[in-house]
Amino acid sequence: MTTAPYDVIAIGCGPFNLGLAALADGVDDVKLAVLDSRPEFTWHRGLMFDDAMLQVSFLADLVSLIEPAHPLSFLSYLRDNDRLYQFYVREKFHPTRREYEAYLRWCAAQLDSLHFGHHVSSVVWDGDAFALTVDRSGEVVTLRARHLVLGVGTQPAVPAALAGLPPERFLHSADYLFRRDDLLRAGRITVVGSGQSGAECALDLLRANASGGPAVSWLTRTPSFAPLDYSKLVLEMTTPSYVDYFHGLDEAARDRLVKEQWRHYKGISSDTLEDIHDVLYQRDLGTSAVAPVELQCGVAVEAAVARADGIELTLRHTDSGRTFQHVCDAVVAATGYSNRPLPFLSAVDPLVSRDAAGRWVIHRDHSVDTDDAVAGRLFVSNADLHSHGVAAPDLGIGAIRNATILNAVAGREVFRLPKSTAFTSFSLPG
Repeated sequence: MTTAPYDVIAIGCGPFNLGLAALADGVDDVKLAVLDSRPEFTWHRGLMFDDAMLQVSFLADLVSLIEPAHPLSFLSYLRDNDRLYQFYVREKFHPTRREYEAYLRWCAAQLDSLHFGHHVSSVVWDGDAFALTVDRSGEVVTLRARHLVLGVGTQPAVPAALAGLPPERFLHSADYLFRRDDLLRAGRITVVGSGQSGAECALDLLRANASGGPAVSWLTRTPSFAPLDYSKLVLEMTTPSYVDYFHGLDEAARDRLVKEQWRHYKGISSDTLEDIHDVLYQRDLGTSAVAPVELQCGVAVEAAVARADGIELTLRHTDSGRTFQHVCDAVVAATGYSNRPLPFLSAVDPLVSRDAAGRWVIHRDHSVDTDDAVAGRLFVSNADLHSHGVAAPDLGIGAIRNATILNAVAGREVFRLPKSTAFTSFSLPG
């Protein structure tokens, strides 16, 4: 079975491609479909702590930074759910992560272009369009589109030193809440990694510890438990103005900057760090016996071995270079995420240009540089850190990126892009 061609098919339905569908809704000359293999839209369920806050403003919704009056804005969601005044009185720009997911699901329920339960097994360029082989509830169909947008997201990254641990004693932070009850039955728990996810897992475990729960160790290879750099002028490095500048640099300069700027997107929110310190402070005032707690920075995991009496980690103290042993019963790896592999794109991959490091060459409009034989364009969403800088994973760039993609697909200015987004000048004068 072969269907009529779409203008755009987006693969994967995270917040970025959901935002693409939201902006495209009502654009009559762009026929779009978003395909996702999951049965429904969900977002970070394994880390959906009740009090976890979004690290960006509510304006970083799907549409507002391009179309503030859009019917699928966060404010429209609040109005539709009769919560607008409560949010106004709350006087906090940052929603909880739970409320943001509720907003995303509210948007998803209103978009006919989303198709869940659609697994893409292969993509080829057939000379005129991208042809996708799709399994939907056991029925295999072929869908065709002039352009593709890849938004399949990331997957948990586990360093090689931890990869061999038995699953009953080891988990990635992405699955923390799914396995929390089993985890709390362990006697000694170690969290490895100090981004926001690691901090939230550590905070939850420290609260449990103060109430008689297991011993907790929190380890990081960074020199400190570093806060997210959320100062105003630093935030200008997540604006389109900085993306323009960053994209124009050579590859070596971009790679150096991405390594240096990790605190712009991998640090811990100051509120979470304050909560952790408060728990530790109150714990010291208690009179009941509690299991030990240890926080240690500047240590890297070199190896891990499962033994009868627990897990033995070999740690290297980065300042001295010396190694030592650390024993626990369970490990939570808050070790970040990596780009998800794209086996369905194996036939198209040889037609894609690569940089010196073997990564896709991505143009400023988020399209991948491909062989001249491919007349359609292949766009990427949140797989462009190396080409577009630290704004790539930021929710605040999503609406701008999607508007840029839709303008390119339509061949006209469907959405007016902002021309001035930062007070800072990043390039050479003149």
